[in-house]
This record gives sequence, C-alpha cells and structure tokens, in this order.
Amino acid sequence: MCGILAILGLIANPQELRKKALSLSKCIRHRGPDWSGIFVCDKAILCHERLGIVDPSGGAQPLIDETGKIALTVNGEIYNHKKLRDSLSGTYQFKTGSDCEPILYLYKEHGYKCASMLDGDFCFVLYNSTNGDFMAARDPIGICPLYYGKNPDGSVWFASELKALKSDVEHFELFPPGHFYSPSTGITRYFEPIWRNPSVIPTQATSLTHLRNALEAAVVKRMMTDVPYGVLLSGGLDSSLVASIACKHAKMRIEDNESSKAWWPQIHSFSIGLENAPDLKAAEEAAKFLGTIHHTFTFTVQDGLDALRDVIWHLETYDMTTIRASTPMYFLSRKIKSLGVKMVLSGEGADEIFGGYLYFDKAPTPAEFHEETIRRINNLHYFDCLRANKSTMAWGLEARVPFLDEEFLKVAMGLNPEDKVHWDNDKKRRMEKYVLRKAFDTPESPYLPNSILWRQKEQFSDGVGYGWIDAIKDLAEKEVTDEEFGKRAEKYPLDTPTSKEAFMQRRTFEELFPEKSCQGTVTNWVPTWGNSADPSGRAQGVHLSTLVSHNN
Repeated sequence: MCGILAILGLIANPQELRKKALSLSKCIRHRGPDWSGIFVCDKAILCHERLGIVDPSGGAQPLIDETGKIALTVNGEIYNHKKLRDSLSGTYQFKTGSDCEPILYLYKEHGYKCASMLDGDFCFVLYNSTNGDFMAARDPIGICPLYYGKNPDGSVWFASELKALKSDVEHFELFPPGHFYSPSTGITRYFEPIWRNPSVIPTQATSLTHLRNALEAAVVKRMMTDVPYGVLLSGGLDSSLVASIACKHAKMRIEDNESSKAWWPQIHSFSIGLENAPDLKAAEEAAKFLGTIHHTFTFTVQDGLDALRDVIWHLETYDMTTIRASTPMYFLSRKIKSLGVKMVLSGEGADEIFGGYLYFDKAPTPAEFHEETIRRINNLHYFDCLRANKSTMAWGLEARVPFLDEEFLKVAMGLNPEDKVHWDNDKKRRMEKYVLRKAFDTPESPYLPNSILWRQKEQFSDGVGYGWIDAIKDLAEKEVTDEEFGKRAEKYPLDTPTSKEAFMQRRTFEELFPEKSCQGTVTNWVPTWGNSADPSGRAQGVHLSTLVSHNN
C-alpha cells in the first residue's frame, strides 16, 4: 500500500501547482514513508508516497512507460503481475520489478479494460500525455481507499485520503469500488459478478474442499513480499485460519512458486487487548499450536481514550463501531512497525461473507440472510476495509485481506445460503460461520485446535476487552450534556446521532473535517436485525459464552 495524489485536466500553472501538490501529498506521507515521487506535465500532476513491499530498491513511482508519455501512480498490490507481463502481446522494456508496472502496458493494449484484468488490492491513476487521456480505478471491494473531486477550473483531483483534498477541492466524494473513471466515460462499473445480484440465490451443493482450497490459494498469493511480514492474530476463527495457512507455506518463497527457500521463513504473530482480554488468551493458544513467534501487546483504557481524536483523523469517519475497533488496531500497528515488519495478513471480510455477526441469528430466511451478506460486502469500504487499511497505514504498515480475494468471493458467495445460516434443518441454533469451520475441521491434519476453530464470534472491539467499549460510553456521558444531546437533530439533521457516544465522535469528526462534502463520505454501521442498534456483539442478546456445540 502507498499514498497517491493526482491532479488532472486544465491546469493553469503546473509548476506553481507542483508546490501545492507536494504539500498535499505530504499530508498522507504516513502511508508511504519509504520514498516520495512526482510527475508533472502541462495537464497532470501525479504524486506518490511509497511503502516498498515488492522490489523495494527499484520500484519507485510514479512509473513511466518506455516512451516517457504515460505516467502511473498506484496504491496497492497486483498479485497476478507476472502472468500479466507474460500475457502482453507487445515487447516492452520494463524498468522495474514492481508488481504495478504492467498496468502501463495493459492500458496500451486494452485501454480502460485493464482495470478488470488486475487481481489485487489497488487504486491507481494513469495519465497519457500523447492525447490528454487519463483513467483512475479502484479495486472491486474497496480494500484501498480513494477519494475524488472536481474544481470549477475543470481539474479532477484524486487522493488516497480525504485530508489531501478537503481544503482545495470544491466538491469531493468517495470513489466507488469496482469502478473506473475516464474523461470520456465518467464513472463506470467494471466489476459485476453474478453474486452481487441478490435475486440470484445459489442452490448448488456445497463443497467444503473447494472452499478450503480457495481460501488457501487466497492466502498464499498474498504472501508475495520482499520485506519482513507477519500475521494479525486475535484468537478468533478468521485471523487464526489465515495464520494457519500462512504457517503451512512459510518455508518456501511464494514469488518463485515455492521452489526456493523463503527470505522470511519464521512467521511472527501479533495480538493486542486490555489486560486479561478474551482475545489475548485465545491468540496465545492459537500461536502455540501454530508455532509462530508471538507478540502480545496491551493498552490501557486511558491510552485508548487519549488516542480517539488521532484515530478519527486517520480513519476519516465518525462511525462508532469503526472507531471502537480501530483504536486497538492503531496501537498494534505502531508496535508491529517498530519491530521492522512492513506487511501483515489479516482476517477482515469473513463475517460479511458468511454472516458471522451475531445479529445474523435474527435473519428471517436463508434468502434474506444471503441478501444481507451481499449488502455487507458492498459496504465494506465504509467499515472493515477502511479500518484495516487506515489503522495500519497510519504507521506505514500494510494489511492484506485474503477473505476478500476475488476468486475466493466467487466460491464463498456461491454457497447455498442454507449452509450459511445460524440454524440447522431442525431449526436448532448452530455456530455462526459453521460451513467455514467445517471446511477446516480436518482432524487428520488439523489447521487449528478445536477450542479456536469452534470459538464463538467476538467482534474485535469486544474481544480486546469489554471494558474498552464501556469506557467510551462513560466518556461520552461526561463529554456530551443532556441539553446538547436533546438538540442533536438541530445540530446534525442528516444522519442524526442516536447515542451520546455517536454524538461525541461526530462532533470530533466535524472539528477535524468541517468541509461540507466530508460527511457524505461516511456511513454508519447498524445491525439490520436484532435487539439493539448498538453494533457490539454483546448487545444482540445471542452472545452465548457457553455455546460449544458444533453440530457434528
């Protein structure tokens, strides 16, 4: 991951605007502390703040094609870059080993279709000085953040974070995932798999082997790195499965198709929580089973409260559940980076795909359960993708999320929803994400101990310690008066806060991001069904600490 900033179109004074662009790009340098680059011509400025993961010594950006006419700045990783190089019909003089450089020549040969050919997590902006054409694109799920806006002078601006645009662009908004933009087409969707259509309900039989192999392939491709890496390990199912698969492939180098020894063969795992948090004990148990070099970190409630404003500044959201979960992840990322690690594998996305949140217990039918998973995946860029990316990139650490792999999504979202729901054919409750657990329940060659494989879902902000959420609520009671809260609809007529905690976070957000367009980039995470609008798993009334049966 990196940070990008681009200004394209009618630029009156490019050299003068260059100074402004450099200043704005500096606002997102935390995303790319390794190097900075800039490309300037009459109608384009592309800036890049680099975090070097692949070809760290030679892959500086912006990347320029062999003619010097096409420039490219990318935030992300392209996992099929070697296949893409081999697929090109022309002969090109590649200048780097960067996984992003093939985009230049895919554009030459395929035009705007190049976005749909990429297997990865990415946002990019490309400028063609031969004809003034340009394009921007964002990955299918929105793992990498991107914002864009237009000014009255006709210029179009793009940036990885809101803070680089908010003071200089008249109107800006979130760039939608799975879309590309060009002057001739405007915003155009390129990603439209069949599983995004809620009226198409999968009915085929579920293959546990197919599901298991698909996740394994997704994890392995994300082990592509030339720098030290590790795994986030909360002790929950999702991160533990990712860690387990990574450990099985850690000895050999993925970039060489596992034909040579890995540069970083020992996996380091990382967890964080309050003292005696539920996740810490479970993470240590998983790490012991997997044989990772495990690092446990703790934070105090006061540490978390002190950091809230900084967390909101980096997240660029006022969503309550995202802020709750991001704060410990923000602390953990800083600790990880201090150990020299630059990339981590994480478990985001599984709860959306498999309906893992406890409120899914209340789904009326399998069809509605399936429709809700689609809605959750489509909104991931507002929540878990945003959290995973911006909490880590605040310290120049890259998080990769195998569950959101395009091929894995095709398999997992093609499962019959009757195999995903939280009840069996006799309407008896079974463990959430049951089908995923069963796929990895292989006693002859276990991926995880049963105590982890069949551990009930803890939403991250709960699992780091129940006292964390309670402390934020207590702070909000002190910070927001009854009188202020009583007038909340007057102060915030759109997306009115429903609790003092939400009011407090909203107020902080608007102090940091007062520009009118900023609010339009935020959406609140609210359970669709259940006993409470509070996103905490405990609030749903189905958190069963004694539930251990896995319906064998």
